Amino acid sequence: MKTQQQLSAAKEAARKTGTLSDAQSAKILNEIADALVANKDSIIAANQKDLARMDPANPMYDRLTIDSTRIDGMAADTRNVATLPVPYGEVIEQRTMSNGLTLKKVRVPLGVVGVIYEARPNVTVDVVSLCLRSGNAVVLKGGSDAKDSNAVLVDIIHNVLKNNGIDPDIIQLLPPEREAATELMNAVGYIDVLIPRGSKGLINAVRDNAKVPVIETGAGVVHTYFDKAANLDMGRAVITNAKTRRVSVCNALDCLIIHSDRLADLPALCTDLAAKNVEILADARSYAALDGRYAASLKHAEESDFGREFQALRMAIKTVDSIDEALDHIYKYSSKHSEAIITDDANAAERFLNAVDAACCYLNTSTAFTDGAQFGLGAEIGISTQKLHARGPMGLKELTTYKWKIFGNGQTRSA
Repeated sequence: MKTQQQLSAAKEAARKTGTLSDAQSAKILNEIADALVANKDSIIAANQKDLARMDPANPMYDRLTIDSTRIDGMAADTRNVATLPVPYGEVIEQRTMSNGLTLKKVRVPLGVVGVIYEARPNVTVDVVSLCLRSGNAVVLKGGSDAKDSNAVLVDIIHNVLKNNGIDPDIIQLLPPEREAATELMNAVGYIDVLIPRGSKGLINAVRDNAKVPVIETGAGVVHTYFDKAANLDMGRAVITNAKTRRVSVCNALDCLIIHSDRLADLPALCTDLAAKNVEILADARSYAALDGRYAASLKHAEESDFGREFQALRMAIKTVDSIDEALDHIYKYSSKHSEAIITDDANAAERFLNAVDAACCYLNTSTAFTDGAQFGLGAEIGISTQKLHARGPMGLKELTTYKWKIFGNGQTRSA
């Protein structure tokens, strides 16, 4: 089926299928989860084909990898989504006017959601589960790096839909070639909203070239500010977790900002990072504090090292003399994804959380929690870094819009 035909089929299937009942979509999602687990061998075999084409040193290799544990995780997330209430039909607001008209503002699906993403086959399952539960059709455009993994996952999902009498055209997987992405970005009249997930380059390309509405899910350039009133042991644990839990994900720490009053504690703060072989790119003052006292690779930072999403065991360090200077640095380099402060000073915490411009702002905890499942959303379709419609992890409600229903009994409007 050609791309244009797939787009048309998705739109028509969404119109004819309509929103599934709570019980229907829950049943389908649980059966998808069961099918993922039952087909582990074929999923892993397809994924091995994809992995064979990628250099293991590529930061995307970890994101691309599917093993038994990750399949169990995908299945668990799908089951979690099935337990969440369907968002459509919710009355957001209701009022009766003086003329007797009753107005209801009701939550409805977006319609047909397009998603362009790179080497993350788990996104395929997350997006499908969220779109099915929120009443949307979805058109997927995965990268060529994950083409075999995506194909087998969508095939499994299609089989479950068919077995439940649901038109499988509500889930479309476009060809992996770039031409399909161009068609998707130009699919006016077919796609209600387009969501890019991936590198800064991908996101910029979609935002700059799409003719359909786009929700920007930004790359994560993530900072943590270690304040002069911060607890050292807490800071060491939080920073190590934020940097090393999974280096390839968008919520991983890229730049540690440290108050100059705490430079003497920097070697101790970085002890666990050294044990995990994190390469540090340090500004002049932090380099001097670590020189000869950091067991892993230590290099002088270049200007280009700030504002970088490393997706690797690599981290920049910036020294500041005040919280305002920390905020200035974040303002200059942040992608407005996730930012954190570690401090025992309540005033500093309030100042940071109120002033920093990011979708997710943390106090004394790891930025690794920027995740739909961790926020109780079951899964996420992306982390929105924009300010219109949705911001932060996008779950079921963020995949809906609303319409007004007006009830009357013969009212007419005078001039």
